[in-house]
Amino acid sequence: MTTECKAEQLEFHGFERRQIIGRFDGGKISSDGGGILLREVEQRTHILRRLSQCFTDHRHPNLVEHSLESLIKQRVTGIALGYEDLNDHDALRDDQLLALLSDKAGAPLAGKSTLNRLELTTANATSASRYKKIVADTDAMDALLVDLFIESHSAAPEEIVLDIDATDDPIHGHQEGRFFHGYYRHYCYMPVYIFCGEQLLCARLRTADQDGAAGTVDELEPIVTRLRSAWPQTRIILRGDGGYCRDAIMSWCEDNRVDYVLGLAKNGRLKGRLADEMAQAKAEYNATKQAARVFKDFRYRTRTSWSCDRRVVGKAEYLSKGENPRFIVTSLGHAQWDARALYEEFYCARGEMENRIKEQQLALFADRTSSHEMRANQLRLYFSSFAYVLMQTLRWLGLQGTEMAKAQCQTIRLKLLKIGTQLRISVRKVWLSFSESYPYAQLFQRVCDNLQKVPIRC
Repeated sequence: MTTECKAEQLEFHGFERRQIIGRFDGGKISSDGGGILLREVEQRTHILRRLSQCFTDHRHPNLVEHSLESLIKQRVTGIALGYEDLNDHDALRDDQLLALLSDKAGAPLAGKSTLNRLELTTANATSASRYKKIVADTDAMDALLVDLFIESHSAAPEEIVLDIDATDDPIHGHQEGRFFHGYYRHYCYMPVYIFCGEQLLCARLRTADQDGAAGTVDELEPIVTRLRSAWPQTRIILRGDGGYCRDAIMSWCEDNRVDYVLGLAKNGRLKGRLADEMAQAKAEYNATKQAARVFKDFRYRTRTSWSCDRRVVGKAEYLSKGENPRFIVTSLGHAQWDARALYEEFYCARGEMENRIKEQQLALFADRTSSHEMRANQLRLYFSSFAYVLMQTLRWLGLQGTEMAKAQCQTIRLKLLKIGTQLRISVRKVWLSFSESYPYAQLFQRVCDNLQKVPIRC
């Protein structure tokens, strides 16, 4: 028997002698009941309320149906719950769980057109503008990312490591700033990210017609200034791959008490300095048939591009496929890190940042930059970034001590946020009836307990 689908019902292949009929008539049921955890995080941090304060609303108060704060909460929590497209919100505007997260329980949410106007407002919009009147202050959003990072520490840390890296953001239309990148082999933007561990400090959308390290000092300077203001004695270390090994960046770090550990592209001179160590590594490989590494510590200066000589660590590695020399340059001294530990334990740890970028791009849709205007696409990147901060704060406050303490955003969303839930609103209460067969109920209860130990923020 073939199945037949109609507008009013869905007919599936039968079970024994029974028909299986599906209908969209279950009432007000949300698939995102676990999103209430995000509301608990927001009540304790006011991340999204403070984000809404980074906008200027020129709309007439008497003509506003959806407050600015409600719009921001709807958009960012929607991304965290997996709804990356504005079109989704034409259906979601009747989802009472998302309305509760947006402080509009019992009332319809904004549709795609209203949210689209939020994203497309120009920097010079005023109350006289026709439709788009909510202006984003990007400097304020940049500062908020750093402030949230600072506030997550109860005391000034002795040392922090700022990881910086760029990635490709493919574009498929004729957006402003569209360029073909030879390395990635497609048209794209090239956003740069700065993380400290799992915490995001900067997400900047850039065109792809420039050096990957372009603008690094411009991004670092306000971040370091803000960090120094809060933690004057904290040691700051910049870590990046060979794309950031530029004299201007290293000189700025040296002038501003910022240490650095950066990859260094190999060349004939560097490989010549490592020749004896490579011969030793080859001999060890021939004797054991196992990968061999020998490290060398030396001072080095380029012929023209560097303003001074600097400490370089060379890794002479011999593998089954042959020689694999690698180099890093650093301002850290021998007394702090020996050559092997500096490379293997400190520099190689920067690879973890790539997982954070993947979370941002794949799980929180930072690559949905399909608007024509560069400014609008940057705003979309901000929304994705604050959705990441919200999820990371849930991981930090709620998941510590659980089996999901290191879970990625996709896993958190799948196991904790996607719960079938019936919502009922009475005069005195909002009832959330979760699915009785939810398999992670004990974990969910534990996360709730962890969050409730954190004081509510006034």
